[in-house]
Amino acid sequence: MPNKQEPSVSNHIQPELGYIFKIAFPIIISNASHTVMLFVDRLFLSRLGKQELAAAMSGGLSSYVLCSFFVGLIGYVSALVAQYYGAQKPRMCGLAIIQALYLSLISYPILICFIPIIKYVFIFAKQEPLLTDFASTYARTLLAGSIFLITRTAAGSFFVGIGKTKIVMIANLIGALVNIPLNYVLIFGKFGLPAMAIQGAALGTVCSSGVSCIILLGTYLREMSHSPYRTKNLLKIRPSIIKRLLLFGLPAGISPFLNWFAFNIFVQIMHSYGADTAAAATIAFNWDTVVFLPMLGLGITARTIVGQNIGAKDHDGAQRSTYLIMRISIIYAIAMMILFIGPTDLLTSVFASGFQDTNGQVQNTANIMLRLLALYTLANSCKLVLGGSLRAAGDTTWTMWVSITIHWAMATSVVVLAHVLEVNQYIAWSTLIVMNNIDFMSLLYRFRTGKWRHIKLID
Repeated sequence: MPNKQEPSVSNHIQPELGYIFKIAFPIIISNASHTVMLFVDRLFLSRLGKQELAAAMSGGLSSYVLCSFFVGLIGYVSALVAQYYGAQKPRMCGLAIIQALYLSLISYPILICFIPIIKYVFIFAKQEPLLTDFASTYARTLLAGSIFLITRTAAGSFFVGIGKTKIVMIANLIGALVNIPLNYVLIFGKFGLPAMAIQGAALGTVCSSGVSCIILLGTYLREMSHSPYRTKNLLKIRPSIIKRLLLFGLPAGISPFLNWFAFNIFVQIMHSYGADTAAAATIAFNWDTVVFLPMLGLGITARTIVGQNIGAKDHDGAQRSTYLIMRISIIYAIAMMILFIGPTDLLTSVFASGFQDTNGQVQNTANIMLRLLALYTLANSCKLVLGGSLRAAGDTTWTMWVSITIHWAMATSVVVLAHVLEVNQYIAWSTLIVMNNIDFMSLLYRFRTGKWRHIKLID
């Protein structure tokens, strides 16, 4: 008789790989639609001038820093939902989202309070007056519409947690389809409307976010009316869920807030080198976003699948899935590194051709900055996956403190280098590369210790 064959390794991996792509593909497409939206918006603004282009990044990032605490806290509910789903407690999935929605309503009035004072971020960074005015206008408008961002974060977390990511993809695609033509009309003034320039870009973004929010919230409420998620007293406040969300979600909110704050310091310092460097940095980051957002989608995928595995008490499956997703992200990152190092001039010319660039100074600076960013692309892709897995397991406190320490070391270093030692912009730029590589190594170390296996996120 023929010997019985051992089960193939590929037989074990293929179902996991298929499930990974089933969840990841819609999230990546969703994030890609957001990437296209940002890309086109900034392309439109580059036709107005380099100050408008730079202000969109400076103002947009500053407003997001303020929102990031609440996005991190509220978005952490997806980890709770994933574990409840893996533990076959579907009714708890819907109840957790309601508590997150309550937190989003509380957070909006707090964000509104920053509208009158956001301009001082740009003033303290010693940016040019025109750049300060444009960035302040952009940031104030986004903060006014931030209710849509935090509400759709809560509603979208339900579908991410249960693995129905197509809904998120559809909502974001529709939002992008609304945003691009609307921004064109509002920025340049078409169909009898006045040209609103950079404020028009911000208004278009807010409107598209509102459309996505309505789709996600409406679909979530429809799911709650059907089995297996339907439950009595859906709107009741559940202190036990809120307590867990705050216990594990606060570190998940504080970490991105302080990390984005540190990154914002980095960006504002780069903008303090002048309009040419500010525009060059924005061009480089526009292309970096093309890499970052799809990789962020793989991080969200890791959080979903690892959360579901842990909810089902399959920690080995969680580890196996993490490494598999990380391999996928490495392949993507290598492709993007080749793109950044190769046809760099072609990439930067897409934006630099839209405004007056004396002696090609802006484009030349952007070329160097973009090639340097390729040095952290691989580390960035891996750290997003590892971070998603650790947070799904509830390992949020350790990752918070280490990540904050590394980011603020970068922020401190770039301030000292630029304003004390007065180095050139490329040396200051390199602090971002060093920070991301160290952050990756710290997360890899933490994941390999296996301490995440012993954390209890749900009952």
